[in-house]
Amino acid sequence: MSTLSYQERFKTYKGVFDEFTMRNLFELESRGAFEELLSPLKVGKESNVFIAQKGKSKRIVKIYRLQNCDFNRMFYYIRQDPRYEFLKHHRREIIFSWAQREFRNLKYAEEAKVKAPRPYDFKDNILVEEFIGRKEPARPLKDHYPEKPHLFFKFLVLEMKKLYKQGLIHGDLSAFNILNYQEKPYLIDFSQATLVKAHNAEELLLRDVKNVVRFFTKFSLVINEQEIIQTIKK
Repeated sequence: MSTLSYQERFKTYKGVFDEFTMRNLFELESRGAFEELLSPLKVGKESNVFIAQKGKSKRIVKIYRLQNCDFNRMFYYIRQDPRYEFLKHHRREIIFSWAQREFRNLKYAEEAKVKAPRPYDFKDNILVEEFIGRKEPARPLKDHYPEKPHLFFKFLVLEMKKLYKQGLIHGDLSAFNILNYQEKPYLIDFSQATLVKAHNAEELLLRDVKNVVRFFTKFSLVINEQEIIQTIKK
């Protein structure tokens, strides 16, 4: 284990991460969640995603921003989830719960054998999960169209069905957070996923179905939204 301080270990990222985040990165590294941050993968509105090294494999480190997150929007969605009904309207508590919920949701997906990143660890505003891809990260569906759209869509509905059977709805599905890896759909970004018994579960399920149907109709597929919802709920 490294004896360097977190300031020394992550000095490359000074000015990128605040002190609090660097301490959390250092703790996750010390716990064996990853060994080294390699490069940024995506800079989003609410989080920065990095590729990290762990032994001979790679991992994903997702870091929620403490200052730039729209925590009011987060609070609205997370309070609909029965697991977080008593969450207070405090910025840090909301962001930490958001990261924790994504970790818990990925655990649900793993138990249901859904094609999604395996969750490894989390700490406050940081989540460490599986890297989907080989040498390069798998590309989102919007950038990597399937060779057989009808078959890919069939696989996608199956993943949604497995997740629903486990008691969870993704809630934010789109061509941005469905990866096309070896012509199979992998679902990512589970922070908005909620229990099927949540107040807004039906609304989120319908939104997921509408989003994926809208994308796949560009391939001239004829899809009935209500039939897809019924298939998922069977």
